[in-house]
Amino acid sequence: MGKQVSPRNPRPDFQGAARAILGMKDYKITSNDCRWHSKTLLLHGLKNDSSKYNSIRIGKKNIKTIVVMFGLLGCLFLLDSLLISFFEFANLQQSTASNNSSELQGRDSYINEQRLPIYMYDRLLNLASSALAEKEFKQESSKLWMEPYRHASLWKPCAQRKVQTNHGKSVKSNGYILVSANGGLNQQRVAICNAVAVAYVLNATLVIPKFLYSNVWKDPSQFGDIYQEEYFINILKDDIDVVKELPPDIKYLDAEAIGSQITDAELAKEATVADYIKIVLPLLLKNRVVHFLGYGNRLGFDPMPSDIQRLRCKCNFHALKFVPKIQQVASLLIKRIRKSSASQSMLDTQLLGKFIHNKEDHEATKSSTKYLALHLRFEIDMVAYSLCEFGGGENERKELQAYRERHFPLFLERLKNSTSISPMNLRTKGRCPLTPEEAALVLAGLGFKQGTYIYLAGSQIYGGNSRLEAFNRLYPNVITKEKLLTTTELAPFRNFSSQLAALDFIACASADVFAMTDSGSQLSSLVSGFRTYYGGGHAPTLRPNKTRLATILTENGTIGWNGFEVRVKKMILEGQKAAIRSYGRSIYRYPRCSECMCKHH
Repeated sequence: MGKQVSPRNPRPDFQGAARAILGMKDYKITSNDCRWHSKTLLLHGLKNDSSKYNSIRIGKKNIKTIVVMFGLLGCLFLLDSLLISFFEFANLQQSTASNNSSELQGRDSYINEQRLPIYMYDRLLNLASSALAEKEFKQESSKLWMEPYRHASLWKPCAQRKVQTNHGKSVKSNGYILVSANGGLNQQRVAICNAVAVAYVLNATLVIPKFLYSNVWKDPSQFGDIYQEEYFINILKDDIDVVKELPPDIKYLDAEAIGSQITDAELAKEATVADYIKIVLPLLLKNRVVHFLGYGNRLGFDPMPSDIQRLRCKCNFHALKFVPKIQQVASLLIKRIRKSSASQSMLDTQLLGKFIHNKEDHEATKSSTKYLALHLRFEIDMVAYSLCEFGGGENERKELQAYRERHFPLFLERLKNSTSISPMNLRTKGRCPLTPEEAALVLAGLGFKQGTYIYLAGSQIYGGNSRLEAFNRLYPNVITKEKLLTTTELAPFRNFSSQLAALDFIACASADVFAMTDSGSQLSSLVSGFRTYYGGGHAPTLRPNKTRLATILTENGTIGWNGFEVRVKKMILEGQKAAIRSYGRSIYRYPRCSECMCKHH
């Protein structure tokens, strides 16, 4: 037992193993223990009277030898047992460690997804929670669900009307316009409307627009997958010719090779009619075809002839109807949000077509649930691009910087040559995206009750549940299309982000109240415009002024809840004024103008 262990076959510490197995402190197995064990065996096996003992005495030396041998064997058995137990224990530890490691890795990845909640306004959240609890059993003000300015209802849709100043389309076309639109659903929608106007300006035939595949959106959807082609062609037939494809004689021409491809380099953003006449028309007359590649918002709003403005409104609000597949599932979505069929409002009729509801469902609509739709623009790309900080500390800073380096290298390069503004200054100037927490505080300040059903539109929220925790704390009834539609119902849209966005568009436009956190987003802009056009003065939209809200929130440590409510309500009320579209503003967002709507006195 005193023999050294060979380095080729190292043995574990025997005494340590024994302590581990037996759970004893300072347990030692020595040669004395072996001798004691051998004596025990001897006494146990050789209980005899003195006569027998005397007879055995003759072979005393032999017996001692046997006893020692038995003792050694006992020690060896004990040692063997302990070694086996030790290795089983070691394997068990290794297996457990391995399992724990993989379990920990899984838990870590879960923690990365489900991070600890992040709060920036603990005090205000507590005040909001108390205020909502007090209001829970009180009557909610009906004004929350109404437009505050009565004269908003005086404006009626009339972009489809025929006017004397509209000379209609020319008998002979100057050629064909191809448009390849980039971006997502809403950017593409703007591009389509602008393309229709340009075709009218150039007296050209418009080919049904194509949508460029984007590595960001990863959606192969084309016009016919989202909008009804025949309906589009028919509605615009009095203004321009629209065809599904080029005629055979020019179908295979290489527009770039013949100099008929127009990009941002040739035509500036917000170009005027004069720009199109000067730059594009000569190419069209020469080659019979012009291809606008990556076409977006390359047509200004003012100054612009009224017939062109009217045509853009007609395209946006009348010609672009979602395909039946989208309308049908959207109708199902709204029915589940309202817990009854969609209402028979002009908004729902325009958005859902024949899928609005059946006659037998008319009674159910009277008791339908009201809901607020919220477009929360807090995706990681927007958050990272803002250069703001959102209370996540060093981990957040590192994560957003890594995202910028990976996705916005040119942006970072430009920053090197510019004067940097601190995240705190950006926040106080209202240049930071609103967090879900800030959006919830605004809704609470306006007086929406805790049980309000809120449809959440948009992409993945940066930070996931860690950011939504504060929102859910005040408003637990958050619903999304993923929660309300089954996997089977969503399956046809799974890999088509634009078609999923169309469902959000309809759910937001049909909502009793629509709220946005970023008035500059295309979805918010188009949805609010659609609600203005078809809402009849009964489709309120909430637009927070981020600069004013930032000023209010800087007082989060001292402001009282009553003061917070008063200032938030005033801010939102001023953003709801039913004003006529001002110069240079988008007609898609502000259709209250003589070219798009008619005012009845």
